[in-house]
Amino acid sequence: MTQTVIDSSPLFELSARTRVAADPAAVYAVVSDLARSGEWSPECRGGEWTEGDPGRVGSVFRGENLRSEDVVGWAPLVRGTWYTEAKVVRAEPGRTFQWMMLTHAGADQESIWGFDVEAEDGRTVLTHHFRMGTATAGIHEIVADLDEADRVRFVKEWTAKLAEDLDATLARIKDVIEQQ
Repeated sequence: MTQTVIDSSPLFELSARTRVAADPAAVYAVVSDLARSGEWSPECRGGEWTEGDPGRVGSVFRGENLRSEDVVGWAPLVRGTWYTEAKVVRAEPGRTFQWMMLTHAGADQESIWGFDVEAEDGRTVLTHHFRMGTATAGIHEIVADLDEADRVRFVKEWTAKLAEDLDATLARIKDVIEQQ
């Protein structure tokens, strides 16, 4: 089998940071409440906890997402509304909150989103990060009929989209917290 860009690991690994005028506990309380993610996420419109205690390790969140037609418009992406499930894998109040995307069958994927909070000079440094180790089933579906040049193009453009989303998310979270 021929090696392809999609076989790279990690396929995606990005982070962005901002400073928020609030203490780490207050910032953590907001970012660990995934049901509020519609207030700041470019794609997630919110959702509900379906298993376990909200925000605790092992709990499962079902998110509602919306993607417009112009996002990497040439690629065969899911458009409109779709749903995902994620399991909390780290929940350390005032420090870190991470969740892993699950397959439609509920299996773990190497697709982890998270927030880290750290006190600095009376404020909080908030880091938002995403790492996809091996390509998920969804990525494999997207690139299945693409040639290698378009797969490389997809990874490049999707990486840029993710970076923009991380930055936009942080700016919106900062606004939400500082305007409370």
